[in-house]
Amino acid sequence: MISWPSVKLFLKAQVSAFSGGVTDYGLMILLTEWIHIHFTISILISGTIGGIVNFCINRFWAFKNNEGYCSTATGQLVRFFTVVLGSILLKSGGTYLLHSTVNIDYKIGRLLIDSIVSYGFNYPLMKYWVFKINETNDFEYEEEEYFEPITKEHLQHNQN
Repeated sequence: MISWPSVKLFLKAQVSAFSGGVTDYGLMILLTEWIHIHFTISILISGTIGGIVNFCINRFWAFKNNEGYCSTATGQLVRFFTVVLGSILLKSGGTYLLHSTVNIDYKIGRLLIDSIVSYGFNYPLMKYWVFKINETNDFEYEEEEYFEPITKEHLQHNQN
């Protein structure tokens, strides 16, 4: 069962991603349409700026935790930009692939690829790797109980 704190965290992370995404997407359009930089390069530049916006909002609001993090701010920044680099490569490559193979306009292709990368790549890595919290009895770790391996002892105990 999904708990309200998990939903709240997810929604806060989406607000943060949206803020960084609007910065990223708007700057990509500006660089491509007005300055005439190729969209793959524009995505690299705009993704970096959007990533900075996203990191700040994530660290100080969305994933903020009073129990402390497993990593220092510097460690989080390194992990964050590792994820952002992977995200930028996926977005740039995916947008280019859709544009060159299916002839989808880069603006539409970018939105499609962004949604896939955001939910399937960015959010899980942000939650479980970049902004991982110190282990406590916090709600974040209640969910992990569902993923414990089933042992013979566990089966025998449940049958009694």
